[in-house]
Amino acid sequence: MLTQRIAWILWPAFLVACGMEVVFFTLFDPADLHFFGAPLEASRMTIYSVGFFVFWALGAASSFLTCFLQRSPWEVNRCPLPADGRPEGCPKREGPCCD
Repeated sequence: MLTQRIAWILWPAFLVACGMEVVFFTLFDPADLHFFGAPLEASRMTIYSVGFFVFWALGAASSFLTCFLQRSPWEVNRCPLPADGRPEGCPKREGPCCD
């Protein structure tokens, strides 16, 4: 399940980064970009690469937030410990509840 969720996060983020890379660098020339008022001293290829990974990270953050918020109540509230491994006094220690 973890591998599937990672794919749900990274694949759409990759596609969004590809599209954003095309759109952004069609509108802006890497040689004209400034960072805090200073021109970037990197090559065009470096700026394209860094831009792609920044767009990918932003897309991944958005996809991660979507996956995080779509969890079911059972996933959020289930106890990760087996019934016999739960501490004394835990209301879910006895019985087959939520295993």
